[in-house]
Amino acid sequence: MQCSKSLGYLAYPLLTFFLVAALSMQAQTTANPQQSAPPAQSPAPDTEAQPTPLQPTQPTPLTRDPLSQAQQQQGNSSSQPQVNYPNEQERIRLAREAQERVRARRAARTAAEIKDTYSHKYEIYFGYTYLRMRPGHFLQHGNELGWEAGLTRFFTPKFGVSADLRGYYKSVYVGDNPYSLNQPFISNYSAMVGPQYFVRQRKNYAVGFQVLAGVSHNLFDADSSGHPGYLVGLYDNGTSFAASAVMPVDFNLGPGLAFRVAPDYYLTTWADHSRGTELQHNLGFMLGLNYRFGRQ
Repeated sequence: MQCSKSLGYLAYPLLTFFLVAALSMQAQTTANPQQSAPPAQSPAPDTEAQPTPLQPTQPTPLTRDPLSQAQQQQGNSSSQPQVNYPNEQERIRLAREAQERVRARRAARTAAEIKDTYSHKYEIYFGYTYLRMRPGHFLQHGNELGWEAGLTRFFTPKFGVSADLRGYYKSVYVGDNPYSLNQPFISNYSAMVGPQYFVRQRKNYAVGFQVLAGVSHNLFDADSSGHPGYLVGLYDNGTSFAASAVMPVDFNLGPGLAFRVAPDYYLTTWADHSRGTELQHNLGFMLGLNYRFGRQ
């Protein structure tokens, strides 16, 4: 009896110790369930589950040498004008292309103006004439003044046929003579036709060539009383062959109007009373206007 009491006194403290230990172990198991779970019983990963999105990470700044950074910034600043602006060769190429475009537009305008100027069907020219001629075989050359008018029909912009009329007048000094006729007044007229061709046609001027042939009629009377001119050394009155070679030069005042300067060689075949027909080689020119009209 005494022994069972002493065992009872010992059993109570042991039961209390084991109860406290069991409670303590249960508390630890509740606080850390993952540590207490055995690894073999962990569930297998689900392959069809959505992946967990990754959190963005901040890039790690690269440490760079300050001198390298300054050189890179300087290089970027120096290369920036080459991106925005062309280099020297590119500027030269662009300038040449712009000049070529300007020249092309200018050439097109000039070609249009030339076509507008020289596409007329007719032209009428008229003006003042000068002729250096010899009125008689033994007389000196003298200056004749007069007029000239003509009409040209163009069949192409450069080629046409001209009809030309002229008149020259002069008082001739014949020297002392038994008839007391010192300065008889003479005149001659011509009517000629022939081809005309422009060898050069530009915006501001044109140069051509004209060959004419026809007749010349001269009035070389010594005075109004009807004394024949051969009495004082003049050529005989009459009508004879005449020809002319002219180089008309037109300075354009507009598409339909030009100022004409036309030097020419004028050939006449007047007759001397005692020697017969002679050739007279005369030089002169015409100053006047050339009016164009009609379209081809």
